[in-house]
Order: sequence, then C-alpha cells, then structure tokens
Amino acid sequence: MRRGDWARHPLITTGSPVISAKQLETLGMARSTISRRCGPGGTWRILLPGVVLLENGEPTDEHKIEAGLLHAGEGSILTGVRALARYGLRNLPGTEEVHVLVPAERSVADCAFVHIERSRRLPKPRERVGVPTAPVPRAVIDACRRTPDLDMVTAMMAEAVQRGFCLPQALADELDEARRGSSLRDALLPILGGARSVAEADAWNLWQRSDLPECRWNVRIFDANGTFIAKPDGWCDELAFAWEIDSLGYHAGDVGFRDTLARNARYAAAGIVVLQTLPSRLRSEPGKVVAELRAALDSARLRPRPDVRLR
Repeated sequence: MRRGDWARHPLITTGSPVISAKQLETLGMARSTISRRCGPGGTWRILLPGVVLLENGEPTDEHKIEAGLLHAGEGSILTGVRALARYGLRNLPGTEEVHVLVPAERSVADCAFVHIERSRRLPKPRERVGVPTAPVPRAVIDACRRTPDLDMVTAMMAEAVQRGFCLPQALADELDEARRGSSLRDALLPILGGARSVAEADAWNLWQRSDLPECRWNVRIFDANGTFIAKPDGWCDELAFAWEIDSLGYHAGDVGFRDTLARNARYAAAGIVVLQTLPSRLRSEPGKVVAELRAALDSARLRPRPDVRLR
C-alpha cells in the first residue's frame, strides 16, 4: 500500500493516536517506516514495545491506559487507581502505574508504566469511556493492595462507600475472595462499622478501644415530630449523645460555619448533648479525647433522655 493510501485510512485519520505496530503493518506500512517515524526527530514515538503513539509529544493518561491495554492483549481489564478515576473517585494516590488484569494463562510481562496482573478471578468488566474497567469493589481492593499508605487505603474504601459506588459488604466479599492480609482487613473494619472518612475511622477505632457504651455511626436523628435534626458522626442512642468530628477545613468559610452553627442549634433545641472534636486530636491526644467523651456522656446521663429517635 502506498503512503497516500495508508495515510488516509480511518485508523490513522480518525482513530485513537495509540495503535499497535502490527496494525500499522496491516495497513501496508513498512517496519522501516515505522522505525524512522518513531526515531530521534520523528513525528511519532514508541510508548511500549509494539505500541506506537502517532504524535511526538508527552503521552496523556488516556494514551497510557490505551497503550497498557494494547500491550496486555485482548480481554484485558483496567483496574486499580486508574479504574477508580474513571468512575469519578477523587481520594486517590498519585501514581504513573496502569494496572491491568489479564487471564492467568497469558504470557505478558510488566513494562514501563504498565503493571500486569494475571488472575484466575477476572471480573466482568464495565465500559467506562470506552475502556473495559473492573467493577468498583475489585478496583478498590486492587488499588489498596498496591498502596502502602494506610490512610489512603481507608480514604479510598470510605469514598467508594460514602458516595454510593458500592456497599461495605461488597468490599469485604472482594477482600475475602482475594485472600489478602490483615492490614487491609483492619482498614476495612471501621468502614463496615459505619465510618465514612479517615477521621471517622480514627474515631471508630478510638471508641472501640475504650469501655464506652454502644455507638452508631452516620445515622439520621429525628425529633418526636419526625423533623430531621442531624446525621452525627457518632451517636450513642442510649443517652442521646452526638459526637462530631469537625475539621477546620470542612467547617471553615461562611457556608460551613453557618451550617455548623445551625446544626448545633438543632442539637441544643432537641436537648441532645454533643461533643465536637478536631480530627488531629484523635491521634495526638487520644487519652484526653476519651476523657472528654466520658465527661460528656456523664452529663448526658444526668438529664432525662430527650424524645429523639434514629431512622
């Protein structure tokens, strides 16, 4: 095929700029032409062995994902951090890695920015912007397995649940299937218990280590008339006591400050005892925080329990 013919082919003119060398050869392009165009000063570049970018600039994240899937072969599935980003999750570690699942029997190796994982448990992929992507529970656990920062592990798990991408039990089931270590199970326990952030996970762990009454997490509280009062981070229903983990960043600014004052006014009007704690103190001053919790709970015991209920 002459240059004028392959240059007008839709794969070149309208397709993705990421293409395999084999595809180019199928169009009639000589290997020497491919090598010359991808060489120093050329108009194209090699992304991975046998994978060409029909541009000579820096590849984008999308280019790398397409290249990784081409390198991995047919039936490969994007997972991990890059998969979660396609679903719209935000609390993600920075990484250059493209994590790809392939059938266990496939012979393909890691290369450059691509991490290949052979799996006998390939999930049914979901199309996300044209890319076969692992379901959220699998992608979360795969991302967590390759993330050494346990706070980030908790943040990914918590966001996936808090924003409704999956249920806590789905993460537990995936973790059981993966048969992974205790550190991920420890990180998941607060999420199963109702925590929905790293700070709430710290609070959940602190409460569990203390001899305090039963606490529920992120439940909705209503007054006797059925009017919504608040959704406290922690709630001791026995004593109608609310625990709020209030960060300066989240509650700063006119809107955040106004909403916090309005929430506290509703607590006061309903007769609910509330304690507010900065997230940083859960780690820097755990003993003092527990002492403050005990004092607040004692105060709640001294008054009749108000007629409030959770749903």
